[in-house]
Amino acid sequence: MTAQDAAEAVAALRNTATIRDRAGHLLARARAGDSEWFTVDDDALDVAAAAVADITRTNYPDLTIPYHSRWRHFEAGGVDRRADLDALLDGRDDAERARAMIDLTVVSVLLDAGAGPDWCYREGERSFTRSEGLAVASFHAFTAGLFSADPADPLRVDAAGLRALSTARLATAFQVDATNPLVGLDGRVHLLHRLADAGRPGALFDALARPEVRAHDILSYLLASLSGIWPAANTIGGIPLGDCWPHRAVSGPGLTDGWMPLHKLSQWLTYSLLEPFEWAGVAVTGLGELTGLPEYRNGGLLLDTGVLLLRDPRWAAQPWTPGDELVVEWRALTVALLDELAGLVCGRLGADLPLACVLEGGTWAAGRALAAQRRGGLPPLDIRSDGTVF
Repeated sequence: MTAQDAAEAVAALRNTATIRDRAGHLLARARAGDSEWFTVDDDALDVAAAAVADITRTNYPDLTIPYHSRWRHFEAGGVDRRADLDALLDGRDDAERARAMIDLTVVSVLLDAGAGPDWCYREGERSFTRSEGLAVASFHAFTAGLFSADPADPLRVDAAGLRALSTARLATAFQVDATNPLVGLDGRVHLLHRLADAGRPGALFDALARPEVRAHDILSYLLASLSGIWPAANTIGGIPLGDCWPHRAVSGPGLTDGWMPLHKLSQWLTYSLLEPFEWAGVAVTGLGELTGLPEYRNGGLLLDTGVLLLRDPRWAAQPWTPGDELVVEWRALTVALLDELAGLVCGRLGADLPLACVLEGGTWAAGRALAAQRRGGLPPLDIRSDGTVF
């Protein structure tokens, strides 16, 4: 293996066209009855599409749907926290405002691992849990300067500020104590310490800012600059692959053979950065190149509506890890089926929506609602993750 061979293989595995191609192959295989783990009920796709269309119309009656983004979580409780941040950034130019918003987005997404059932964040009289709580907590931590080493410039994230972050300081910012425990607090701090090696997240704007930028260019930058922070040990030629996993039924040329890339968190980050670029006057094109997000709300929607069926129902109660082939295939099938589901949803709504809006409208909300009805919000599979995948 040469260094060039490794670099070319990694580049191919970081391309969303590769994700879609390999996910489509696994879906065709499952439909043919050749999957060891799942069967597919295509008739149930209409059931799933109806559920998504119904909740989309409930949440967005006029079908003016924003992108699926961390910025929706910053709006928790109907509070326009972007306006609050705009006021704090008053007097700064568009580029510096964009850098600050990118800083906030990256840190907040990286802190968005499962919070556990017993944690909440209080903002005045309001109380938030799970993803919304973590978003609101990270917003206030950012505006308080927790991630900046410069007291005169608190609205930024820099390497020195991240390296100085302790578990105790993050616990205080997130209101964690014995009666309000947050799962994985140490892991979150360690992830931000690794982020310090990548430099200021807001530098992404300077690297890509021009009148027009492709969404995939944002993703490619994130995959290249942040790949070293993920704990996953998957590598080719010493280059970290991140959210990319072995699967026996996936084939490909050379060193890419056997690998199923997914890159969920990096794509979630990309979706969440579309608006900061647009707010700075940069047109973002090629949104359709990004895939649906293979996480437990979208994947849960497909299991809970019967589109996907486990070959052995007992597997639902068995603990799994992100690298287990069942989980890798579930997530790949989710990517492929979300593309098909999006078309059916748009047909029911009579609207031509990008996938980023179908997800928001959408699939994530329907998956969450079904999980709440059936399992009190728990996902349909028991997956033991470090928070960098789900």
